[in-house]
Amino acid sequence: MKSTIVCALNEIESGNAMRVVVDKISVAVVRIGDEVYAIADTCSHAKVSLSDGIVLCDSKEIECIKHGSAFSLLTGEPSTLPATQAVTVFSARVENGNVLVETSN
Repeated sequence: MKSTIVCALNEIESGNAMRVVVDKISVAVVRIGDEVYAIADTCSHAKVSLSDGIVLCDSKEIECIKHGSAFSLLTGEPSTLPATQAVTVFSARVENGNVLVETSN
């Protein structure tokens, strides 16, 4: 596994997402408090960028702005229709004030 620094933690406000590219993969990095999550940036239903979506802090989900499907930041599973397919989640952590995302490349 390879960890890549994608941004500084202070570049993302809590409750927001940022699109980054890691090993040619578009990833939505989400911050909730001091925790960070990384999920594939493309909705499995409508091919819309999830980083443009709404972060649901209480349920740790991100909601696609196109049709409202919400995806777990922990598992990638959709909790609402119309999406039925999960999206990939990646390991993310904060180290020395930087956000690192782990990929298999």
